[in-house]
Amino acid sequence: MNVFDGQEAAAWFRKTFADLRSEVGKVIVGQDDVVESVLVCLAANGHVLLEGMPGLGKTLLVRTVSECLGLDFSRIQFTPDMMPADVTGTNVLASSESGQRAFEFRKGPIFANLVLADEINRATPKTQSALLEAMQERSVTVGGVRHELIEPFLVMATQNPIEQEGTYPLPEAQLDRFFFKLVVPYPTKAELAEVIERTTGNVEGKASVVAHGEDVLKLRQIVREVPVSKEVLDFALAIVVGTHPEGEGACPFATEYARYGSSPRGAQSIVTAAKIFGLLEGRFNASKEDVKKAALPSLRHRVILNYGAEGANVSPERLIKEVVSFAESRDRDPIKV
Repeated sequence: MNVFDGQEAAAWFRKTFADLRSEVGKVIVGQDDVVESVLVCLAANGHVLLEGMPGLGKTLLVRTVSECLGLDFSRIQFTPDMMPADVTGTNVLASSESGQRAFEFRKGPIFANLVLADEINRATPKTQSALLEAMQERSVTVGGVRHELIEPFLVMATQNPIEQEGTYPLPEAQLDRFFFKLVVPYPTKAELAEVIERTTGNVEGKASVVAHGEDVLKLRQIVREVPVSKEVLDFALAIVVGTHPEGEGACPFATEYARYGSSPRGAQSIVTAAKIFGLLEGRFNASKEDVKKAALPSLRHRVILNYGAEGANVSPERLIKEVVSFAESRDRDPIKV
């Protein structure tokens, strides 16, 4: 199949995505929006930050996605005493069969297709920064030597929002490397009942391989070929620009409650995710509705609120919704500049 044959490519994309979502659903109970968003990040070649209380299946979700794709999975449990070498690997003195000794590189857990950075905010900034090069450059440098990571490569990090003691908030530069930030909700009563039945009974869901690494790379290739009209792009840019309190086209709500707005990566995330949402609807294009759907997970971790927002109990989610509404109103205004 020629992946650039418009509707045919969209149909293949939608079927592959649906197969993955269905297979993950055999193991993960509920969390439909979270599962879809994680797969969107996979197709977009973007890392994902999962935030939620313990026991909500964040680790299981990441492991299940790797099983459905037959990819290498690695888990890094972050703790305050971890060092960067525990993530990237290190050079060790090894002996050959002839008895000669030389330094050789022993790969760390970062060398996998899907890497779970569990409770990433428990590690010190020095160790957190070990992920930064890997997430951005798809490589790590140890002892002055650059080591390429294997593709597809994706970091899925988790953090617990209710425990603050002994944690180190992620710096803005690292938060900006995450394509989406997803808030994992507590299950409903019916979903919780099914979880208990699966985990305490004899029936246990198991995922099978329904796609491979080559399919992930093809998904990403299709996404890059999806066109975006000028009107849709302008709408996405208006949302991002609207988060900047002192920028051109700033939303009045952001002017009052935002300290800093989104980086350009926020616009990249919105447009890329909008393309994927369009493909999932059977279209080989992105719409303004797709942009609106992508705005919240793309921007909630990229805007910094001021002290006034804290006093007024304004959350990043509320600010982004206000910015989207403002951008919509300007989009409908025939005399806007």
